[in-house]
Amino acid sequence: MFDLRMATDLDFAAKGAASAPGHEPREMLSRHVTVSSDLSALLSIRFEGLDPNKPFVDASLLSRPLAESDLAELGTVADHTFGSFGPRYVRMWSAAPTDALPGTHQDRRFLAAPLSELVGAGRIGIPDELSLTPTTDLARWDDAAAAYAAVDADHPRHTEQAQIQDAEDLRQSIDAGTLFDVIVNHTWAGWIGATIETSSSLGLPCYEVQEIILAPGYRGHGYGAHLARLLASELPDRNRVLIGTIHADNRGAQEAARRAGRHDVGGWLQLPLTRS
Repeated sequence: MFDLRMATDLDFAAKGAASAPGHEPREMLSRHVTVSSDLSALLSIRFEGLDPNKPFVDASLLSRPLAESDLAELGTVADHTFGSFGPRYVRMWSAAPTDALPGTHQDRRFLAAPLSELVGAGRIGIPDELSLTPTTDLARWDDAAAAYAAVDADHPRHTEQAQIQDAEDLRQSIDAGTLFDVIVNHTWAGWIGATIETSSSLGLPCYEVQEIILAPGYRGHGYGAHLARLLASELPDRNRVLIGTIHADNRGAQEAARRAGRHDVGGWLQLPLTRS
């Protein structure tokens, strides 16, 4: 687990220190802290997109679910532990509804369903012209990047919510047979893929949706709602759960995931840290 390695492995922490000029690897180590008499957490320093100007504290391995009354003390402890990095917020996971903890901001929601449930209906309702084929190389990289740019142009906040995956990660998915070309009427229309190498499993045996993008000409036709079911039918281990994170503000993608049969099981919240 990433957080546990960051708590004990200085060599691993040194890689994270590359995102934090002026800080030693030992400062990057995750720390188990006491928040209150019955609440403890593992705190880690993170950086959005590995940007040293966007530090935040991640709170994981909570000893119990968070309550509104915990937030002030959690913020104080996080600032005391990693204040030298100037973190902007604490990120924590909660299964509670989106409005359950006042004073926090929404981050990503987790949407999941067992693969067996997603494939149970077969192709019922899926357009005949829509299918998936295994991706064999990254020849469509520029097309996928252009598709992301097109979404960014239409929705400026999209750049904060989703980016194209690293080429090496996509190559690993190609090798594992879990990245697929979206095909509409025999023409490439996008990518969808999954990985089992994930820190977002919530302790479940899962595939995480790693990549999903449609080229501009294929958006707005309702195809997105069918892609999770098609992906589930292509993945080999039907005993796993298909899980993915979607930003709380990306309501279109969330609605498509729900129509595909995935369920909101909770999400990350951001607790702003006010600095003097």
